[in-house]
Formats: sequence, structure tokens, C-alpha cells
Amino acid sequence: MTITVGETVPDVKLVKATQEGPEAVQSAEYFKGKRVALFSVPGAFTPTCSARHLPGYVDKAAELKAKGIDEIACTAVNDPFVMKAWGEASGSPEVTMLADGNGDFVKALGLTMDGTGFGLGLRGQRFAAVINDGVVEQLHVEAPGDFKVSAAEYVLEKL
Repeated sequence: MTITVGETVPDVKLVKATQEGPEAVQSAEYFKGKRVALFSVPGAFTPTCSARHLPGYVDKAAELKAKGIDEIACTAVNDPFVMKAWGEASGSPEVTMLADGNGDFVKALGLTMDGTGFGLGLRGQRFAAVINDGVVEQLHVEAPGDFKVSAAEYVLEKL
């Protein structure tokens, strides 16, 4: 079952990519006490994700924060080393990279996608959410192949 607006984010382990190396964080603790714009991509370094999704949040970071967002985070079913490298390659110091290497987070959210046809295995759907103190305030899930409602511009418009 897919998580809905008003529900609490499930508590699972994510790995935050930091300059000091991977840092395990529990999702309940990570989202506690702050308002986070979270976006999920099917994979780091993939075409739409690298050309449009992540750059949109980098470009709109100041505007999102001016509208009450405390932190911007990106998650993908990738390991923390890939997420760190992607963040560095994309020039995104304003975006926290959260690795969901085993897909536990997206499974718990009910937002997985099957990418086996492309050799990707089980991945997270493309979506964006605003999470306020651990509770889903907004949720925007893309239709397969689309990139509209999870874009930074769309989330900014809805704040």
C-alpha cells in the first residue's frame, strides 16, 4: 500500500552520503523536527535524473528554503558511494543524498518500480514529497515515464 498524505514516514535505515563517509540514519530520526523536500529518482547518473531532476532542486534550493523548507534530500536505490559521487558531480551541496541501497525505504513507502527490463532491478518510483516532522504533507508520484509533478518547480508551486 502506498503511503498517503497525513501518514508518518516509516522508520527504516537510510545511509547519508557525507564527506566523512557513509552515515547510517533512521528515517524517523532524520525527518524529525524539520520540513524536508524529498525527491526520489530511479537511479543516480541516469539521464532524466542527472539532466533535469537533481539540477532543478539545486537551482531552486534557495526558493524552496524561502518557502519554509529546512532541508532538501534526494533518495535512490543506490549505494552511498554512488550517491556521494553523483552529488559531487552535480554540484549539489544544498541537497542531502540519502542512499536506499536495498530499497527498504521505497518498499516501506509502497513506491517501488520494477526496472528489470532495463537491467536496473527493483528501484524507487520517481516522486517528490514534503515531509513535515516525519509526516507526509505533500506527495507527488509520477506516472511511468513522466517528469512533471516531482520537479522542483512543481513542488515550489505547491508550497
